[in-house]
Amino acid sequence: MRSCVFDRDFQQRHRTKSSAFSRDRKLTFPRVILFLIQKSVKPLQIALNELFDRVDATCLSVSASAFSQARVKLAHTAFIELNKSGVVDTLYGDADYRTWRGFRVLAVDGSTIILPDSASVREEFGAIRIANQHMSVTGDRCCGLASVLYDVLNRVVINSILAPARAYEVDLAIDHLKDVDPTRDLLVFDRYYPSYRYLATLTKAGVPFVGRCSNRSFAPANKMFNTSTRSSRVVTLTPPHDKRRQTEEANLPSSLRVRFVRVELENGEIEVLVTSLIDEKLYDLSALRELYRLRWGVETFFDVIKNRLSLENFTGKSAEAVKQDFYSTIFLSGVETLLVGTAQKELDSRTSQNPQKVNKTVAFNTIKNHALDLFFSDMDIEELNTKLTNLFLTSPVCVRPKRNPTRSKTTDRARANYYKRVKKHAC
Repeated sequence: MRSCVFDRDFQQRHRTKSSAFSRDRKLTFPRVILFLIQKSVKPLQIALNELFDRVDATCLSVSASAFSQARVKLAHTAFIELNKSGVVDTLYGDADYRTWRGFRVLAVDGSTIILPDSASVREEFGAIRIANQHMSVTGDRCCGLASVLYDVLNRVVINSILAPARAYEVDLAIDHLKDVDPTRDLLVFDRYYPSYRYLATLTKAGVPFVGRCSNRSFAPANKMFNTSTRSSRVVTLTPPHDKRRQTEEANLPSSLRVRFVRVELENGEIEVLVTSLIDEKLYDLSALRELYRLRWGVETFFDVIKNRLSLENFTGKSAEAVKQDFYSTIFLSGVETLLVGTAQKELDSRTSQNPQKVNKTVAFNTIKNHALDLFFSDMDIEELNTKLTNLFLTSPVCVRPKRNPTRSKTTDRARANYYKRVKKHAC
């Protein structure tokens, strides 16, 4: 990743125009990349002052306006390539990664991201009506739909898309399939995805899947919500009458053989799963329940980028600035996954009553503070890795997998007090 940022070919691929970053300026291509990777939530001018105090002490000042002009020259695609070549390819390069029965478990999911309200953002992403937790509408807000293909066992984003607010999640999920390998990947998805079109697309591509059904999806699934006579059933699905022509035009299968499974949770709630894993002996109810439970990892991922990394606290108001912040956040989350691996293995080797994991707030703060050493210095990698590992091991978090605290509603006043006086940012 160090050599990539300084590579002339890389810079040429990710400039908005051929003349960008061609003159001798303080805000060079690598420095703009570095600033965005740091994901600071401080005022822009303060963050710039702190950066140049470290990278160029001879520079008296770089204004926020100068940075805004410099970032226009950078294309957000730089962070997409950095995540692909620097994170994804590195993680899977040596084949030393976690699997479930030989499969990479990839979760596809989407989340609404509140964006800055500006003319260019509204034009590219649009606006939708947002309701708060009390279901009262607060008016139109500029929003985007973030969709990710996420490896839940290895905690890395393989592919991500920031789409307009009214984009259809299934369309984005189908677009993710270009990064899915049918020979080693298994997809899991929530109840908003199962449709004949999506399942048929997965079947045609040969991708195994497990998804949750809503009680208004397929007729066989609806019956299993209301009766407990059968916990597993293999059926043949056909497209709805009004979708048959669309199915034929897309050259999708005219019928699908799938399995519906009824699962009862500890709290008595019923879930119905649809899967291409037909073999009931090889994939029994407990196996499918365990597999679908892994999907929760993508939910916690969105919590991390929204709350720990303050994704919605954007550093610019243009559509391109929004995409730079989004894809740099995805990249930073992948870098964290790679770097904390050694520290996490050491925590796993310790004998204690409760297992421990690296504190993400500590990890992200450490990476931000050492971004200059990581990407732009000649410091020995092994020496730097040892230093970072020691920092990652401070203040680990206990893991209590069976803990299931009761969720209570929070008032708007309590939430405001938390964000104003309690929450600590990994600046």
